[in-house]
Amino acid sequence: MLITKFKNISKIDNGYVVHTDVADIMLVFLTDDIVRIRVSFDKEFKEASYALVTTAWKDDLDNLFKNERKRIKALDIAYEDNNNEILFKTQSLKIILNKNPLYFTIYDKNGTLLYNDIHERSFEKDFLGRLYHYNEIDLEHDHFYGFGERTGKLDKLHNRMRNAAKDALGHNPENGDPLYKHIPFYIKLNDKSRKACGLFYNNSYESTFDMGKERSGYWNPYSYYETTGGDIDLFFINGPTIQNVISNYTLLTGKQAMPTKQSLGFSATAMYYTELEKDNDKEIYDVIKTYFEKNINVDNFWIGSGYSSGEKDNLRYTFNWNNTKFPNPTNFFKKMNEMGVDVVPNIKPGILKNHPYMDDFKKKDAFVKTPDKKNDYIGRWWGGAGRFIDFTNPSARNIWKNLLKSTILEKGTSSIWNDNCEYDGIEDRNAYCDNEGMGGTISELKPIQANMMAYTAKKAISEVFPNRRPYIINRAGYSGIQRYAQTWAGDNLTSWKALKYDIQTILGMGLSGVANNGADIGGFTGGAPEGELLLRWIQNGIFQPRFAINSANTDNTVTQPFMYEEYNDYVRQAYHLRYRMLPYLYSLMYHAHITGQPIMRPLFYDFQADINCYDDPYSTFMFGPSILVANIVEKGAKIRKLYLPKGSKWYDMNDNLKEYIGGQVIEIPVDLGSIPMFLRDTAIFITSNDVSHIATDNMKHLDILIGNNDNLKFDFYNDDGYTNNFEKGIYRLTHITVKGNDKKIINFKSVGSFKSSIESLTLRVINKQKGALYVSVDGRQIKRFLVKKQWEEASEGWYYNLSDRTILINAKVPNKDDFDIVVSTEKFDLIGMKKD
Repeated sequence: MLITKFKNISKIDNGYVVHTDVADIMLVFLTDDIVRIRVSFDKEFKEASYALVTTAWKDDLDNLFKNERKRIKALDIAYEDNNNEILFKTQSLKIILNKNPLYFTIYDKNGTLLYNDIHERSFEKDFLGRLYHYNEIDLEHDHFYGFGERTGKLDKLHNRMRNAAKDALGHNPENGDPLYKHIPFYIKLNDKSRKACGLFYNNSYESTFDMGKERSGYWNPYSYYETTGGDIDLFFINGPTIQNVISNYTLLTGKQAMPTKQSLGFSATAMYYTELEKDNDKEIYDVIKTYFEKNINVDNFWIGSGYSSGEKDNLRYTFNWNNTKFPNPTNFFKKMNEMGVDVVPNIKPGILKNHPYMDDFKKKDAFVKTPDKKNDYIGRWWGGAGRFIDFTNPSARNIWKNLLKSTILEKGTSSIWNDNCEYDGIEDRNAYCDNEGMGGTISELKPIQANMMAYTAKKAISEVFPNRRPYIINRAGYSGIQRYAQTWAGDNLTSWKALKYDIQTILGMGLSGVANNGADIGGFTGGAPEGELLLRWIQNGIFQPRFAINSANTDNTVTQPFMYEEYNDYVRQAYHLRYRMLPYLYSLMYHAHITGQPIMRPLFYDFQADINCYDDPYSTFMFGPSILVANIVEKGAKIRKLYLPKGSKWYDMNDNLKEYIGGQVIEIPVDLGSIPMFLRDTAIFITSNDVSHIATDNMKHLDILIGNNDNLKFDFYNDDGYTNNFEKGIYRLTHITVKGNDKKIINFKSVGSFKSSIESLTLRVINKQKGALYVSVDGRQIKRFLVKKQWEEASEGWYYNLSDRTILINAKVPNKDDFDIVVSTEKFDLIGMKKD
């Protein structure tokens, strides 16, 4: 069935319904920038979304998500009927419904074409029940990003990709597809108009995106979305900036959960540690002590599923503790907590037939069922045939929650690792799921299971630790997973190619609303990484929110950061840099929680006007708004080639802040210790040397590097790092602004009731032309030093450092919420030391 003809249009409470020859189309204008176009061939428009947290209609899951969802009032948009077309206008968009043939075209308010359906083939349902939506694309100027978790290049023009989550062990890092996540959202960016828009398909059935790989001479170049069921439920999201697209996509599906500070520290793990025959707890204590002895930072330990293995068969039974390996789990958690290490236990949703809690699960009818609902569905699982917890069933969630509390959380942790939650072992797509009592099939609800597994963990943690911020990690997920969990890119392959393309995978997830993610450093499967590869992977991993090494090496080895003595000095340098950057990273995570913006992001995110950034071939990225990172991803590299975006000056942070003008490709020499980083001229970059162990150390001093520009800003965020008190206003958000050129006024203005621990500051203010005339703190001029050592020993004063041409300032923090530091480089008479 192909929609071809318009019949009529009728008004409904929150929009319109367009009646066509074979389907109905609902139009809802949520905001000036978000338009819902929902095409239903069965004309029912059932509302039951697990993804949306912002709606403008009643939804059957409103009560389930009552603490997350907000209903807004849709815009009341009138239309003009112009014979062959119907015109709708918001403040920023012009939407045209062409009648015969029926298709949609969307322009921005300035008349720039943003979106255009194929004119005679816009919406279709084929003989197998598959649904299609076809869009015209510009093969010369359109670029496509996002799509959730993907391998290969970031721009997906000419790619075909599936949304069908797999347990993608050892996938090809360049061409593998699909992976673990199912996020049917992408961003279109046109290099001619420099404008972006987003398309989110609110549909959890398996689907395919073809972005111009298919070609037919009968049609203009096109992309298409195909899905196996449901409706074509499209949310068109206007930009024109990528930031605005992501902000509005996460308005719909939820912002990133605020992490604990400790979760941003290094996480150690390997399958091996829980595969020993006995006394695994003692082995883990020794491993942690080794980190301490070697001065390599560690704050978390992910405990692999071997702790739950049966004592007779060594098969995995979630919620079971192997008492030979872990004689006293409560004492294990206690001792690890005393060492300042957060334990994150692995749990899996598959249940083998001899599971010790099988009767409990059966009594609660907790499993996915066969299509006839008469029996539990049994499919492939670790160690043999298994059943699968149905997290769309309130009863199943309840028994899972209670067991999670009694067997894990109450023993001493508020962190959970949800693994193997793709439900890849269920082959029959008609397997029955409860779907909150409404009934449904795994074909629709497969990716929802992972989200609701995380949802259940959050509920359990909140009941055991009412004011504790949960730390949940998920391998699989659907749109909205960011509301609950940190994610990672699954069981990647140990190879140089994986190191390179993991960067693109992480960037794509960030563009898909999931800011808190990462990849297994060193690779999960394959032989042990060679020393240089492991070092380069660590040097790259320090910029990922999830900073973790996890391995199941096929050559009977364990990947550990200190495994190559000859590289350990470089490894320590990288780890210590990560921990110095924690104030900046934690601030970025808060921004992600509020705005949805990614942490690691492609160059075009911040430099959308520079088309040279749209397809960056150099594997670089921005670390927040301030730092361009050009990690080494090639074996034996001596030279690093990279592009510096137009519109900024850039300062090489490894070469005395050497200045470069943006808009050029440069080459820099590199060695084994190189972590190439470039400061943007508008940057405020905040670090600290006070924290080497997040669980125990207190931050009292900040180092602030300030770019050479007359208009800078950054929001530095701090709180206690582990409770939900920040939701009650118990945080400290310091708006740092820099205004002026010859007289820079650096203003610190703080809000929030959290008591700051920061007592002193060191500022490095870049000024390549000259030193200061004077520096004042809170209206009082401070002493100038002519000898650097004297300045270093003083708690207050300034010095002009000629090596990198920065004005160095030591200052005590005034006891007030609003103060200025003024740096004057105004002209002065050298003889009289007076201004002109």
